[in-house]
Amino acid sequence: MELREYWGIVRRRWWIVAGLLVVVALLSLPGLLRPRGRAYTVTMRFNVGITPEEHRGDDYAYDHYYTWLASEYLMDDLAAAVRGGAFAAAVHARLGAEAPNPAGAFAAATEHRVLSVYITWGDEAQLREIANATVAVLQEEGHRFVGPLGEARPVLRLIDPPMVAPAPRSLREKLDLPLRLGLALLAGVALTFLLDYLDDSVRSRAEVEAMGIPVLGEVPRLLHNRN
Repeated sequence: MELREYWGIVRRRWWIVAGLLVVVALLSLPGLLRPRGRAYTVTMRFNVGITPEEHRGDDYAYDHYYTWLASEYLMDDLAAAVRGGAFAAAVHARLGAEAPNPAGAFAAATEHRVLSVYITWGDEAQLREIANATVAVLQEEGHRFVGPLGEARPVLRLIDPPMVAPAPRSLREKLDLPLRLGLALLAGVALTFLLDYLDDSVRSRAEVEAMGIPVLGEVPRLLHNRN
């Protein structure tokens, strides 16, 4: 079947596709107009390192190569810990028992020896308190969330202090309506093809000839005079 025949099937029942799109858009409208709960996000960045070992006599220390390498692994461990429940519990303990539990509010990313921490929360004032507690836990208790380091301790230097800003719309919210309309379009097109398959009426000369019936004449479609 040629593409124009496919188009002809959809065009004959275009109102089905259009109707489904309108219905889905109307049903989605209340959700789009509903006020979103305010959310805020904070971003902070730390330079992560480890205290170099002291020289013992004339031993070669490889220009602190292993210190830099250990810092890379240490930062990955800290990023994983920030996303976990133990870290959220430590921040909650620092805030106090009456403060809300920030579990699930943390995210982290790494780049070279820089650790970026992200926190999303619904109250701006509480978010600032959570951010300050997070800085304190990382700088004072960071060694609790990594593997054994002996006498060494992780060193986290805050290079970008917490910056609070309104949280942007999530990707799911942005794609919700386009995905619904796309599914409605596919459903409408599929329904037109199904109805065409079930329809046994004859609409063209080619369909008659396909049944083995000779065509002696054809009445052209009536064109309305627009003059």
